Amino acid sequence: MVKRKSTIEIQLDGEHSMADLLGYRDSLLKIIEDSFDVDIFVIGDIIEFMGEDDQIEDVDAVFKELISQLNQGQTLSPQNVRYAIEMVKSRDRFKPGQSVDEPILVSKGKGIRAKTLGQRQYIKAMRDNTIVFAIGPAGTGKTYLAMAMAVNALNTRAVERLILVRPVVEAGEKLGFLPGDLYEKVDPYLRPLYDALYEMMGAEQFHRLLERGTIEVAPLAYMRGRTLNDSFIILDEAQNTSAEQMKMFLTRLGFGSKAVITGDVTQIDLPEGRTSGLKIIREILGDMEDVEFIYLDSRDVIRHQLVQRIVNAYGEYEERARAKNNREKEE
Repeated sequence: MVKRKSTIEIQLDGEHSMADLLGYRDSLLKIIEDSFDVDIFVIGDIIEFMGEDDQIEDVDAVFKELISQLNQGQTLSPQNVRYAIEMVKSRDRFKPGQSVDEPILVSKGKGIRAKTLGQRQYIKAMRDNTIVFAIGPAGTGKTYLAMAMAVNALNTRAVERLILVRPVVEAGEKLGFLPGDLYEKVDPYLRPLYDALYEMMGAEQFHRLLERGTIEVAPLAYMRGRTLNDSFIILDEAQNTSAEQMKMFLTRLGFGSKAVITGDVTQIDLPEGRTSGLKIIREILGDMEDVEFIYLDSRDVIRHQLVQRIVNAYGEYEERARAKNNREKEE
């Protein structure tokens, strides 16, 4: 193919500079250069690149996406750049600026917002539906974004209470064998939820709302027999619920309430022989109106790049194991 030259003029809003776009000592630029067979030249506020048509179109799309993120207040990181590159290369309905939305919540001057297309679909689903199931690996923001939506709903008085629920013990929530009173027993299991709320609203406000009952953090076993009205309810680690527990939780939903159920079906800790309620719920509620299922994957992991590779490696290993088991059964 014949190589051609393309030019993009960088226009950054606010206080951002070319260094914010290209990274310290051009570290972010190097990621782009290593990902495409394109020669890139930076002259003032102009970036020129030369390569084959499809390559320069992709590089142009990556830069436009990153500029859009900067102009919307994002701070670029290697993860942002790699994700933009991956989405452009996948051509998965990608348009520059599509992966960035207005923040759900502003905490300590920092906006909490979608950072991937999958997360954007997840946030839209939570806004549009009464019940949302978010299924995906660790690091995809399943619980964190749900909690940000819940805090926003509380702040805007869309709901009166925020209720966070977890199965606290893998094998049937047998709390009686643990030392201490109820709060001491469940605290280690609920600590990740506390930590996120400390970050979003501060420890003082969190404890004040907790004492008032505006926020409730509880084990799943203590939801039985209740009706939850005017509440934003999050069931976390839902892969560790039985089918019976999942039914019990979903039937707690009262008027004016919204429920988000999050989990990772590859990390089920239930005793052997017990079916995860999260694994079968799609078969039961898949076609129901006002219920949506969102599936996040390694492309939505917002942690160290190595975490994304670990998730992929486990997926490949499990696929090989399934194929091996199927061959052995056939033989």
